[in-house]
This record gives sequence, structure tokens and C-alpha cells, in this order.
Amino acid sequence: MRLTARETVVFAMLGAVMYASKVIMEFAPNIHLLGVFTVAYTVVYRKKALYPIYTYIILNGIFYGFATWWLPYLYIWAVLWGAVMLLPANMPKKAQPLVYMAVCAAHGFLFGTLYAPAQAVLYGLSFQGMIAWIVAGLPWDCIHGISNFFCGILIMPVISILKLAEKKGTDTV
Repeated sequence: MRLTARETVVFAMLGAVMYASKVIMEFAPNIHLLGVFTVAYTVVYRKKALYPIYTYIILNGIFYGFATWWLPYLYIWAVLWGAVMLLPANMPKKAQPLVYMAVCAAHGFLFGTLYAPAQAVLYGLSFQGMIAWIVAGLPWDCIHGISNFFCGILIMPVISILKLAEKKGTDTV
């Protein structure tokens, strides 16, 4: 997965856009556009979408600290990326928006559950302690999943913009 200079710049900017969108949305806990960007980047850039996704993750660590809360980010966003990678590339156009919104929502609903194993290992929680941690976070996961679904309305427009930018970017080279 060698990158051109153009791709390096584009992916750095896309990762920064993810980070900036998170910072802007911090007033509303668990409501953000990170799932939208992760899904859209994955649809457009496939394997290379990991570059902006991990740029976002590293920016989080730089600005908020590479603490224990950060470690699950190393795999949580890859789970959403992987789920989108498993979707058929030739999915009917009419199904795409709803499928992408549903996958984005599922990631939000499962965020605490995905986060829990790392919490259990890092803090020495028993299996019951991990389950209690998941249950305690369910209200936040519900907000996360519902907001990811509705924010997912933006996935198709972001995909269209990225594809247009890619077409124009390669036309001028």
C-alpha cells in the first residue's frame, strides 16, 4: 500500500477533518461524524482508508494523551472499517444508504461492548465486572447508535464529494 505524495497529503487532511469534527461535536456526548467519515473513507479508499482513520486515532492520542482510554481506539475503528470492507462492492445503489447507515449505527450501539474487553484487561475486571461495565454504558451506547444512524444520512453525500475530488485530483495530474 505505497502512497503517493498526493495521497499522503489527502489522507492527512481527511484524518484531521475527522479529528476536527470530533472536537467540534464534543458539546454533544456520543454524537459525532466519526462513523460517517470511517464508512465513507472505506467505501472510497478501501484498504487505504486506514491511513486517515489512524491519523485521527494518533491525533487523539497527541491532543488528549496516550492513556488507557486511547488503547481500544487502536482496534475499535478498525472494526467499523472491517465491517464496511466485508460489504459487497456491487451493492444495489438504492440499498447503499440504508446499509451504510445501519452498519454505522451498529458500531455505535456496540461501541461500549467493543471497548469492554480492553477495559477488563487494563483494569483487571472479572467477566461479571466487564458485563456490569457494558450494562452501565448501555444508555450512552443507545445515544451513540441512534445518532450514528441519523448522522449516517451524510455518508452518501460524503462519498460523492470524495469521489468527485478524486476524479478532479487525478484529472489535473
